[in-house]
Amino acid sequence: MMQYFRVSFIFTFIGILLSAWLGYSAGGMTGLVQTVFIASVLAVLEVSLSFDNAIVNAIILKQMTPIWRHRFLTWGIAIAVFGMRLVFPLALVSVVAQIDPWSALNMAIFDPKGYADRMLSAHLEVAAFGGSFLLLVGLKYFYDENKDEHWIKVIEEPLVKLGRLDAIEIAVSLVVLLLIMGFLPEDEKVRFIKSGLWGVITFVAVDGIGTWLELSGKQQNDINRASAGMFLYLEVLDASFSFDGVIGAFAITQNLFIIMIGLSIGAFFVRSLTIMFVEKETLNKFAYLEHGAFYAILSLALMMLLDPFFHIPEWVTGLLGAAIITVSFIWSVKFAPASESGKS
Repeated sequence: MMQYFRVSFIFTFIGILLSAWLGYSAGGMTGLVQTVFIASVLAVLEVSLSFDNAIVNAIILKQMTPIWRHRFLTWGIAIAVFGMRLVFPLALVSVVAQIDPWSALNMAIFDPKGYADRMLSAHLEVAAFGGSFLLLVGLKYFYDENKDEHWIKVIEEPLVKLGRLDAIEIAVSLVVLLLIMGFLPEDEKVRFIKSGLWGVITFVAVDGIGTWLELSGKQQNDINRASAGMFLYLEVLDASFSFDGVIGAFAITQNLFIIMIGLSIGAFFVRSLTIMFVEKETLNKFAYLEHGAFYAILSLALMMLLDPFFHIPEWVTGLLGAAIITVSFIWSVKFAPASESGKS
């Protein structure tokens, strides 16, 4: 078991040391204790929010070639740590404040409150984009007409039948966006629907590119090309999971670098969980764990989309997702028919 988490624990040790140094430099021993505690909380929060992400990653990763698995675990972690936890917040503040990235970095260092305020001001757009993307991820799974294994049959069997309608998940997502927009104040409607539509467009584009690469790879007997499409899909999926956590972290601390360290520790553990799930064939052993992950994704998507009306704390979101997955795990152990235990 420990072999899967060795790198994660090493990075955790380095991250905690960096947090301690940053805290001590700013506020002595009191600052050290505060920054180490905050980084630890953010790491736990990231894992709780992204546990379902690890399961979905494992579903796709087991279909990829070894070289693309390795790239996901190396290039992917670099993108997750530096891209989503450092570059994305700086780029977002640059756009919102209409300043260059270097000025955004200076603001993060010398005016953390102003930086955090600008980050939080973009929460509506980020929630709409990420929520609509994740909503499509969840709906596509349950509307799949080839899906023949069900956990909550009263819900899933009718959805599979509706899946025979082309692009039903896109139509449902657009209806959800329009319904939510109808209850928003006038000054928020355009911001919300534009970002939500970009989330839908991004999903369609990434899914389309991934499908094209996969089909052309099969036609040319090039499984690496098919794996490249899956890699692209996983990276955008990871980003969508990260949006809410990155923005929400600013409610805990305004220090960009502590946020980056804490969330990155969590990202390493999510990668370790993904590897363990693939190599131990966890999803084959527990028939409904995959279903639980997609139910958790749908719950996260809906909470992100409803954020303009009431903000649900990230720890509540994480606990809800963990609870759904735990129930699906227990259900798999106690009630899954033996004949289904080998299905994915």
